[in-house]
Amino acid sequence: MSELFSPLTIREVRFRNRIFVSPMCQYSSDAGLPGDWHLVHLGSRAVGGAGLVMVEATAVSPEGRISPQDSGLWSDRHAEAFHRITTFISAQGAVPGMQLAHAGRKASTDVPWRGGAPLAAETGGWIPSAPSALAFDAHAPVPRELTAAEIADIIADFAQAARHALTAGFRVLELHMAHGYLVHEFLSPLANRRSDGYGGSLENRLRFALELTEAVRAVWPAELPLFVRISASDWVDGGWDLAQSVMLAQALKRLGVDLMDCSSGGIVPHASIPTGPGYQTGFSAAIRTQADILTGAVGFITEPVQAEHILRTGQADAVFLARAMLRDPYWPLRAARLLGAELDWPVQYRRAKV
Repeated sequence: MSELFSPLTIREVRFRNRIFVSPMCQYSSDAGLPGDWHLVHLGSRAVGGAGLVMVEATAVSPEGRISPQDSGLWSDRHAEAFHRITTFISAQGAVPGMQLAHAGRKASTDVPWRGGAPLAAETGGWIPSAPSALAFDAHAPVPRELTAAEIADIIADFAQAARHALTAGFRVLELHMAHGYLVHEFLSPLANRRSDGYGGSLENRLRFALELTEAVRAVWPAELPLFVRISASDWVDGGWDLAQSVMLAQALKRLGVDLMDCSSGGIVPHASIPTGPGYQTGFSAAIRTQADILTGAVGFITEPVQAEHILRTGQADAVFLARAMLRDPYWPLRAARLLGAELDWPVQYRRAKV
């Protein structure tokens, strides 16, 4: 039997297979609200047979967005807008997932297809905030260093967004602690130069991530899974690394996190990252073994046999697909045929199955 198409149950949520759609920013929201694009984009991946369909990094506050076009979840209105999307995803047999995020010092930028440059106030931007007043690169603005009171407010924003996610019908919640955004900035000594209880030692740099997780787990129902996406390495000497990631995963497991979604990089622009097929699966394998927690592998996973191999060899418990699912929303249907697995096709499409 195919490991890729074996079901996975986490807490009280059953995934029909282990093909998870990665959160992928669409930069197509209006005031944080998802629209028809999101319904079709996410709905197509559910129709295509994925086990989990995760929404893009969704900001817990307006100033937490990467761009003014990012999706958000800071009000009842946002929850209502997402509800029709979760309803459709669920009706197709997939599990709807939400990734909550705050962009930190990488906030207030233009959309990628216009260059992604920082936005000034007169062009719809704002001053980003971060653990320390350190710019991401020479072209980015110096962020404002967060006060202890503001850190507490952001933690409260995450908890409130989790409540909205539940109202919206999501069954999986993921906290974004990767790719150089706010939580990752607290974790990495390359971005965190604080001298208070949130900076310096590893214990202090973990504090924000752990307090945030504890606040979210307290409001997210016990029967529903909580995931965390991390950058397992900064790929820079003196930065965040795998050993620290294992310690973080162990601490997060104690707080009720169920799966570590293992990515890497993003904290600084000059990192030399050896990208290629399977280049991050070693992170998920190590964290899975050393922290005794479920993991997801991500990054240049493109072929069904490759994904099957990752699971069969114990490198991860699920695979997160991004670009492969953009190219082909029906990747799971094709993979099932190739691996000799059974996957129900939508009744409307069954004439094409033979």
